[in-house]
Amino acid sequence: MREPPSIGEHIPPDRTLMGPGPSDVHPRVYAAQSEPMVGYLDDSYVEVMADVQEGLRYLFGTDNEHTLAISGTGSAAMEAAFANLLEPGETALVPSNGYFGDRMGQVASRTGAEVVSVDAPWGEPLDPQDVGAAVDRHQPDVLGVVHGETSTGVRQPAIDELAGIAHDHDAYLVVDTVASLGGVEFHTDEWDVDVVYSGSQKCLSVPPGASPITFGERAVEKVLSRESPVRSWYLDLEGVWEYWDDDPSYHHTGPISTTYALRESLRMVAEEGLEARWDRHERVAGAIKAGVEAMGVPLAVADEHWLPTLNAVSVPDGVDDGAVIDRLLDEHGIEIVGGLGALAGEIFRVGCMGHTARPPNASTFVAAFGDALAAEGANVDVEAGAAAVATALRS
Repeated sequence: MREPPSIGEHIPPDRTLMGPGPSDVHPRVYAAQSEPMVGYLDDSYVEVMADVQEGLRYLFGTDNEHTLAISGTGSAAMEAAFANLLEPGETALVPSNGYFGDRMGQVASRTGAEVVSVDAPWGEPLDPQDVGAAVDRHQPDVLGVVHGETSTGVRQPAIDELAGIAHDHDAYLVVDTVASLGGVEFHTDEWDVDVVYSGSQKCLSVPPGASPITFGERAVEKVLSRESPVRSWYLDLEGVWEYWDDDPSYHHTGPISTTYALRESLRMVAEEGLEARWDRHERVAGAIKAGVEAMGVPLAVADEHWLPTLNAVSVPDGVDDGAVIDRLLDEHGIEIVGGLGALAGEIFRVGCMGHTARPPNASTFVAAFGDALAAEGANVDVEAGAAAVATALRS
């Protein structure tokens, strides 16, 4: 017989999570996650699922019936969106201005669809005129857009305009809100978006594993009229909906404890109110932005495209971004990360999401960030940064 492994006690470090996700989890959400386990079709759990659906409809700004949480992370929700809408031989148009636009293309290609892109530099949003020209040229069946690009800190404006462009060509608009839903203004129905998906671990401050998604009626009709089966059995909307319908039946085992946590987070969203929540994120992130800019470290995104939930802070010339990141973690217990892809080594990615988006975190971060930059040789005015944060939080 093999000897049993020696697995000792594990005590996770106490971090302040200010990267691109996950974010800090509220004690109420932790407490909800520890509630007693029940079966995945227990009447009590079915009530939890119904509450989650109502909370998600409020969060998305939609009356869509097919609103639920995919059992998986945000990437699973992305795959559910494209796998259900696309059939082999159809065309998907995706953005090329960020890491997660690129991932859309990778996911869409697995459906057997042809993938084409609409171009914009990393750090800038898509221009609706460019999108319109690309739609005219490629005649896609599905247009994908990232509302809050986690890799660049860019917020895509004019979602309603992009929806109009897609619908004028009988295409379906899919929007990624993984880094924005619950922290930045979004209106699914008002903007006429066909499918929207997100993740639990960012602005909702829930552990990863239950990812919100909503399908509009028009999108559901396309799914139900497919000529070929969805290539993913697990993420097939028809099967998943059997589990989330009013009279659910077994499709898969739901992540019960994570769904408890999601329900509690959605309760907190409703208690705070969406508008107040959007304002809180903008206020706290605005204080971080004011602080780093006053120190002499600008953001790498134009103000009109700034994504409050993910701040792309420029790396000063001559500074090792990895060394700064390590100092913040080792000396202050604050987690941030560097850039991805075309922006690797060019930006720090500083999250301000959900329970992390609190005024004390803005003050603590800017002071610690300034100290870490100075220790690595950057010419920064730490006192000016601290004063700017305080002023911004008082306003």
